[in-house]
Amino acid sequence: MRIRLGYVSLPVTLDITASKTLTLTNYQKLGVRRGEEKRTKLFEENLKNLTQILIFNERNQIHFYRMTSHLVPLLTYPKTYDNILKKHEKELKEIGNYIREKKMRVDIHPDQYLVLNSTNPSVVESTILSLKYYDSLMKMMNLNTNIILHIGSSQGGKKKAMKRFVENFSILPKTIQEKIALENDDKTFNMRNTLALSKKLNVPMVLDYHHFLVHKNNEKIEDYITEIFATWKTTPKIHFSSPKNKKEFRSHHDYINSDTFIQFIEKIKFCNIDFDIMIEAKQKEEALFRLVRELKYKTNYQFLDETTFIVDENSL
Repeated sequence: MRIRLGYVSLPVTLDITASKTLTLTNYQKLGVRRGEEKRTKLFEENLKNLTQILIFNERNQIHFYRMTSHLVPLLTYPKTYDNILKKHEKELKEIGNYIREKKMRVDIHPDQYLVLNSTNPSVVESTILSLKYYDSLMKMMNLNTNIILHIGSSQGGKKKAMKRFVENFSILPKTIQEKIALENDDKTFNMRNTLALSKKLNVPMVLDYHHFLVHKNNEKIEDYITEIFATWKTTPKIHFSSPKNKKEFRSHHDYINSDTFIQFIEKIKFCNIDFDIMIEAKQKEEALFRLVRELKYKTNYQFLDETTFIVDENSL
């Protein structure tokens, strides 16, 4: 099976960010004209820096990447959202063309403020509005990528919470429904909950292996991995991170524990399905490259390039 490694958002190697923003309070203090000028300037800087990050990824043979969910400053401020996208349609299309030309896989994982199954109608309304904005952004870039969500609120108990998710999912535009992928969390909705809802809604499930280890009930991942991968119509993807330490087990480490990573690969290689792994570590692409170096030393996995390798039944 072929495995590609990716990383999240802002490479530590480059001293740039594509997440520059301003608060609504500062926007309002500036007034509409100056506020829009500031917002536009920040968006232009974000687009320029995103382009540089994508070029960096291409030069380093990184084919899998999570774009920042803060590319558009003041995303949830609806009054001028469409205008700012249309104003930069050319740049957005060029970035989308570059991603497709280089055959990169990109996705978006919005912050936790998006809670589709909230019991608060205003939160649900804001969540749906934000999802529509992300959908508009992807359309402008001509990308059909995943928007990754957690199931969210557990208020009223898991059954009622999952029912609310199904009900609110049903009112989303079809183009958004087709982009949603569900990820298991580390506190409430475990791997089995997420897999069940994923199958019910016919959307992909993103396995977060660290969350699985934090929040499991004697399940073995090898008993579920084929079923999880089967939720995908395209190449499956998972998230992988290592705990900061025993005391702060839920927190992410700067790097990846290569021994744990290898153990995971060896557990699931029987399924022989290509998939992508998003490395969630504080040292971003540096954690990815350190993991690669250790894999080359500790295993005989066949590397096709700097971030892609082959595992077969005889590999280790």
